[in-house]
Amino acid sequence: MTKLATARRSRTITTEEVLIILCHSVNEVLSNAGNAGVDYSPMVQKINKTCLRPDIGCFVLFDGGFSGLVIINFTAESAMEIYRSYLLSMGMPENELAQFHTADEVGNVMGEIMNQIVGDFTNKIRQQLKTSITQSQPKMMAINKQVQISVNTTLDQPQSRRVTFNTAQNNIFYLELSMDKTEFIKLHDFDENELIEDPDDILAENYRQEGNSNNEYSSSNQHDDLMNDLGI
Repeated sequence: MTKLATARRSRTITTEEVLIILCHSVNEVLSNAGNAGVDYSPMVQKINKTCLRPDIGCFVLFDGGFSGLVIINFTAESAMEIYRSYLLSMGMPENELAQFHTADEVGNVMGEIMNQIVGDFTNKIRQQLKTSITQSQPKMMAINKQVQISVNTTLDQPQSRRVTFNTAQNNIFYLELSMDKTEFIKLHDFDENELIEDPDDILAENYRQEGNSNNEYSSSNQHDDLMNDLGI
């Protein structure tokens, strides 16, 4: 075996590469949700803890091939821009849109989008890293103070990262990822071009499931239970 072949087979994928996969999922799902023009900073921050921050925060836990936590913190302006652009792209009349980021409808829509982002991420992980992770139901809430969030499992040397995103109207939101310190080492070549679910299909399936269920993210009981769990 040549040195070149050895190097190719030994390519290592680290936390930063996993973060890039997640960033691509954010961009692709938001673009398909009427929010083209969203971009992320080429610089990533190493952070010591993950937090929900004002004005709207959402978190999802994942487990399986590796464990971790994804948090997205939106300012009121970025949340309203994404919410409005999404519903307007779906044909919703502007006079029927919520006016404030604290409205239940805004939280429902942002939670739905978060669900699609992490769903797309888990699909990409399965395709590109040949491992499987499962996600929890997204928890979205409007808050006025910082809340620290940690994974309810023991992570192996946890690593946390934060990336800044900018919308088309230059509003800011932040993506935070905390996961095991994991390295994926490619032992041999494989086909990464197998069929992967399209974000449009994921969004359509989510609407279908919502039509068959009365369980919404805005359920007051779920919200109260979550706030109690967080000690708020």
